[in-house]
Amino acid sequence: MLLRRKRGRERQGDDGPSWMVTYSDLMTQLVVFFVLLFSFSVLSQQKFQRFIASFQGVGILDGGPGIVAPAEPAPGAEVEVVQSPLESQALAQAREMMETLQSIQNFLAEHGLEDMVEVRYEEGGVALDIKERILFDSGKADLKPEARQVLDKLATLLARLPNNIKVEGHTDNRPINTPEFPSNWELSAARAIRVVRYFIERHGLEPHRFTAVGYGEYRPLVPNDSPEHMAQNRRVIILIGSRNSGTLTESEVYNSGP
Repeated sequence: MLLRRKRGRERQGDDGPSWMVTYSDLMTQLVVFFVLLFSFSVLSQQKFQRFIASFQGVGILDGGPGIVAPAEPAPGAEVEVVQSPLESQALAQAREMMETLQSIQNFLAEHGLEDMVEVRYEEGGVALDIKERILFDSGKADLKPEARQVLDKLATLLARLPNNIKVEGHTDNRPINTPEFPSNWELSAARAIRVVRYFIERHGLEPHRFTAVGYGEYRPLVPNDSPEHMAQNRRVIILIGSRNSGTLTESEVYNSGP
């Protein structure tokens, strides 16, 4: 009798409590159920990470990489990449801007403007940076004769492009106080307007494509701590924007279903 009871106790210790078996079966079935649901849906990478995190938050899948291992596509198999409307639009605009940037760089090289006009990509589009010494005398908003030659060449470039254009005037931080220009706000705005009017009146470009903005000394490229830096900040920027002016908001993306 004593021996029989001892073996019974050992057998119970090996098997563990009976409720552990039920709990293990339940967790296994839950995991299989949600994996099946996942296999019948198409999720983005962000939603997939949230899916995995929901299991880890309740103690499932902790201590391992997860139950779904990334599979290598079979040779020759087509992999479908799912993009949201917002991602597709952003990609198209970025590709368009890179093409525009390349065409502008080629144009500047062909017309000998590389030393007069600096081109770069900015968040709002492609920026053509023209220093003050090329366009205006200090404290003035009248175009210099040599400035007209530069703008004439740039007008042929802008005429080829359908993009909207913003012309920005910038100054250094030296104060100005004249009857014509009480501050750098007026000076920078007058210079931007003068360039826009030249493109429209001299070359017949469409007025609705243009915006003129004066920023004064408040958007410097570099600190105004030397004559060289101050000269860099005195500039006019021609910003060539995206042709696709319409943008989708997050709410429009998520409410654009069938």
